Amino acid sequence: MEELTGIAESIRREMDAKNAARDKALVTSREAIRYCANSIRAIHRREFEEAAQLLQQAKDRVRETADELAAFPDIYHAGYVQDAQKEYTEAEAMNAFIRDLPIPGPAELGVEAAPYLNGLGEAVSECRRSVLDIMRKGDINRAEELLKKMDDAYYMLVTFDYPDAITGGLRRTMDQTRAVLERTRGDLTVTIRQSELERALNKAVETFKEGIS
Repeated sequence: MEELTGIAESIRREMDAKNAARDKALVTSREAIRYCANSIRAIHRREFEEAAQLLQQAKDRVRETADELAAFPDIYHAGYVQDAQKEYTEAEAMNAFIRDLPIPGPAELGVEAAPYLNGLGEAVSECRRSVLDIMRKGDINRAEELLKKMDDAYYMLVTFDYPDAITGGLRRTMDQTRAVLERTRGDLTVTIRQSELERALNKAVETFKEGIS
């Protein structure tokens, strides 16, 4: 019995440590996701200084989670850590798209490949709102530039033809991203045609006025 008691105590200590790490990582991952959501909102509002602070806090939480679970790889790959990494990638990539910054890679962000790819895809979808906002302001050239960046990211992502078990469900993300791109391109095309028609009508009116003056 003494031997079994010693074995039980050893296992209990290990499981206590793992459970404590899991509980802490859950909280840290949720905090990271919250900071990411708030940073995306700030980016849409063009409050870039606040967004940068929130992104730094998210980055700290993502790296803290990785450190907390370094000794427990089974918990690290349970899913919620990857969710936080995906959301962080989305926020950083969107910030790069909107502000014309270099897009950071997974090593720079400290995230795994699969959540990085899915986060990049979701960033493309999230940029649709910015394209529509830019279109409403009448800056068609800027809207076209942003749509091209979205296209470039999408066509890079579709080159990763691997099973979902490896990519973390990237095919589903890409299906959603493609649909968003098609809607956005359609909206931009309609806006361009309307703008061209408006210019043509204005030119015709001016020509008519000159003809009768």
